[in-house]
Amino acid sequence: MINLSARQRKILEYIIHFISEKEYPPTIREIGEKVGISSTSVVNYNLNKLENEALISRDRDVSRGLSVNWDRIIKQGLTSELQISLPAGMAENNPQPIEHPNGRLRVPILGNIAAGEPIQVEAIDPAFAEDFVELTHGILKNPESLFALRVKGDSMIDASVLDGDIVILRHQETAEDGDMVAAWITGDEETTLKYLYREGANVRLQPANPNPAYQPIVRPANQVQINGKVVSVIRVI
Repeated sequence: MINLSARQRKILEYIIHFISEKEYPPTIREIGEKVGISSTSVVNYNLNKLENEALISRDRDVSRGLSVNWDRIIKQGLTSELQISLPAGMAENNPQPIEHPNGRLRVPILGNIAAGEPIQVEAIDPAFAEDFVELTHGILKNPESLFALRVKGDSMIDASVLDGDIVILRHQETAEDGDMVAAWITGDEETTLKYLYREGANVRLQPANPNPAYQPIVRPANQVQINGKVVSVIRVI
């Protein structure tokens, strides 16, 4: 029988509910804020305990690199104890997601995106991707809709997105205010990586850099097309 502390159970429950709602895992800082832990090292300690019990897996090369081991959770009877529901496509006698076998997921890198002044980005067919980045299955939902871009520029440094990083995006044409998105600007014929905010008839694409050289891009909403929402960041060292 697994022996978890109350804090570790709370962390595990939060991770599962967060992934269920957001479709991607929480950060260490988000976990700490939720369970009342100010020290990231303490959060890491408890995550290591969960990982040692094989309840979660961690990919330390990937931002938000957490995934849940449903097979282990079910076998230990934690679904009812933690009052959590199984994901769609999973049953108690079939704990692995039907379409997500164990192994590595290859996400195509489709070029560059500006995190600074907008630059032109050519559309690339995934079949002719310049490279691939590998992720652990289960870290992100709906892997068939994922693609990656290399970041050029430093306008998003306060969002921990640095020049040279790789951003993983989910292809979608809508997003919520505050989401980090890849946005195509019609007229400028350019794509940029920014936070999205709607302001009446306009859209504001907001950088995350306190340097006054980086100003928001404001355009009529019909001139801004969302190409994808950022769901993870990979630090390239």
